[in-house]
Amino acid sequence: MPIPDENLARDKNISVEQLHLLRESRGTTNDSLAGLPEAALRRAIRRIDYPDMPRLRAQFRLEQQRDDDGRIAPDALIAAVSSRDRLLADATAPSIAGVPVAPRTSPAGESLAGLSTSAWEWLGPGNIGGRTRGIVVDPADPSRLWAASAGGGVWATVDGGVTWTPVDDFLANLACACIAMDPSEPTRIYAGTGEGFSNADAVRGAGIFQTSDGVHWSQISSTATPDFQFVNRIAVSPSGDVVLAATGAGIFRSDDATRATWSQVLAVAVGDVRFDPADGTRAVGGAVDGAEAWFSRDGGNTWTAATHDAWSGRVELAYASADPAVVYASVQATNGEIWRSDDGGQTYEHRKALGPDGMPAPYLGDQGWYGNSIWAGDPTDRDLVVVGGINLWRSQDGGGSLAEISTWWAAPASAHADNHAIVSHPAYDGVTNHTIFVGNDGGVFTGDLATVGAEPNPPYTAGWTELDNNYGVTQFYAGAGNVSTGKIIGGAQDNGTLCFDPAQGTEQWTTIFGGDGGWCAADPTDPNVFYGEYVFLNIHRNTDGGTTDDTTGDRYISGQFWNEAIGRWDWKPVPFQIPDAFSRQALFIAPFLLDPAQPARMLAGGLQLWRTDDAKRANTPTSGPRWAPIKPSAGSAISAITVAGTDSDQVWVGHRNGMVFRTTNGTAAAPTWQRVGVSGPSPLTPQRYCTCITVDPSDPDTVYVAFGGYLSDNVWVTRDGGVDWSPPSSGLPTAPVRAVAIHPRRRDRIYLGTEVGVFASEDDGAHWSPANDGPANVSVDQLLWMGETLTAVTHGRGMFRIDLSGV
Repeated sequence: MPIPDENLARDKNISVEQLHLLRESRGTTNDSLAGLPEAALRRAIRRIDYPDMPRLRAQFRLEQQRDDDGRIAPDALIAAVSSRDRLLADATAPSIAGVPVAPRTSPAGESLAGLSTSAWEWLGPGNIGGRTRGIVVDPADPSRLWAASAGGGVWATVDGGVTWTPVDDFLANLACACIAMDPSEPTRIYAGTGEGFSNADAVRGAGIFQTSDGVHWSQISSTATPDFQFVNRIAVSPSGDVVLAATGAGIFRSDDATRATWSQVLAVAVGDVRFDPADGTRAVGGAVDGAEAWFSRDGGNTWTAATHDAWSGRVELAYASADPAVVYASVQATNGEIWRSDDGGQTYEHRKALGPDGMPAPYLGDQGWYGNSIWAGDPTDRDLVVVGGINLWRSQDGGGSLAEISTWWAAPASAHADNHAIVSHPAYDGVTNHTIFVGNDGGVFTGDLATVGAEPNPPYTAGWTELDNNYGVTQFYAGAGNVSTGKIIGGAQDNGTLCFDPAQGTEQWTTIFGGDGGWCAADPTDPNVFYGEYVFLNIHRNTDGGTTDDTTGDRYISGQFWNEAIGRWDWKPVPFQIPDAFSRQALFIAPFLLDPAQPARMLAGGLQLWRTDDAKRANTPTSGPRWAPIKPSAGSAISAITVAGTDSDQVWVGHRNGMVFRTTNGTAAAPTWQRVGVSGPSPLTPQRYCTCITVDPSDPDTVYVAFGGYLSDNVWVTRDGGVDWSPPSSGLPTAPVRAVAIHPRRRDRIYLGTEVGVFASEDDGAHWSPANDGPANVSVDQLLWMGETLTAVTHGRGMFRIDLSGV
């Protein structure tokens, strides 16, 4: 008997309206919500206020890649990587500033994470994973799998997921949205790049890549065009002679063996395309957001719109392996709808898809445009269907009814939230083998359909196994560390704020705050205190050395708190809140830092710059750290902050539009600010996202400022406190620069984190060379020092470190 709404709302101390919103937004049932732990309940309620979180993430990254005119060239990333490769090929010295730069002599992927022979050490996380949009399995050896990750390229395992290895460094920087295997030649695999499931501002790709041996990959040059910036799905005919690519520009078809030519056969944005598994003349396609499906009867040469009643949004499709005349559609609609065709995709009929309460199951939640997957791969039962949104659901009557088989809040014991791909084990027969593989925002999971969902009540954990064993594709935004303990925390996209403890190793990272992670800070004088953020400058504090997750909701120091009296999130009054966090006037991931000379003082950037001098003050529902504005709004959000070494009065601030300001009385109640680089013979000219400001610790007048955009002048330096500026002289690619670090002892050794890896200089930035290993060809969002060990925080490959004490 389903739990009545009123009873459950009372038990959870929330309103019936909140309960309805939770059920619909999280795509779940009252039974699942009844078992929701208190901390997870509060996080889920918090998320209701951010219904477009995936879009906000994509837009934030995109903003850092625009040039001064707000544009990104279609081939910008390819050009940046190519320029980096040319620089690497010209390198003659084995290292520069202690970082290896000699060209590689062996292909990537021949050792775990490509690191065994490198000076770089991968730190993980080996137990967290990241968004995975595609999986293929070797039919001759099911222990060999390939996974397409959105942030870290294609990864492979040869032992069933016990360990994973990246297959190619070039792909590391690309958003891999899909992967497909040639049924006639399983060693031939195609990977499509570019995520086209959000909007026009989605992460662009670089066409289609292929391998003929599963190890060595190359770009199909004919797909290096704007038509293939968003390759959402690839389908290969049963005979292997035809490949179809569903892209943001339509469906493209290639029937020559070298894939040198492609013809556009449908000129509408398409998110899914499938071949009939038994007949290469038949295929179906589904729209990205156009509420449409199509079918082909001539191998994908021509397409006809299917017949159905009103649809809305994204459409995902699946042939029933037991009877390919049956095609299922998962339609975005409001919270998800299942439709079925019995004539190979020509006409579709609506299925009721009723949940346990007798109402249509909201299985896609509020983001069917983002996480939407469907499977009908049982060769013995055409009525067995699995659909995935936030949770996974199963129907045993062709979509007439649905029951949950996973529980997002129980991950990793159950499948993680936001499911993007469901594939069958090659030996799946519906009798002795019922194994499926699932790709989601937590990585790769496997489930036994004979077991999953069998418990009488949630959480549904039986039959699920996480395979994120050194599947190192976590997308970090920032990090911070405590030198005395060696602990490092990182804010990860969709995977919270995580903590690395060197005593535990790479596969034992712990979550200290759930949801999206962001900027980070560590108290250098107190190893128990770390700071992170949710989004929009909502700063939280950990006081147990990064050991436990938030369970009370009282860790926010930006003013938000859980109001027990009304059962919802609330805000403290000023001065115990950051108004820019309350109003969301800060960037999606907004900067903050601790004053190195006074760790109780924190500076936080929204539209204004905010300061508290008591960041460690105890929290109550009515009080906490006091915040005050110390820099008025300049009309553009703050994107970078730094304090000049131990001089707390010298503060630098950068903005989203490229403006840079400086004050020399930063501890005053109302500091005086001066915009730098506006005039003079050598001004600071970039008018784009300021990503980082770094002050030379031995000379406060020497300051490096980094910018986004696919341009060559993304690092500028002043040696007179901001009067005159100059760009780098040579050796940098046309790529965003996200981080600048100066060696603590050797000020002439400068290190850059860029969109395509790490670069280093031994002559104060006059000349640069790229690193050849470690965080290669991946976005390095931050560089931080742990003594003289440099840690690289990447957006797609986790974290790396290298000991530079010998330079």
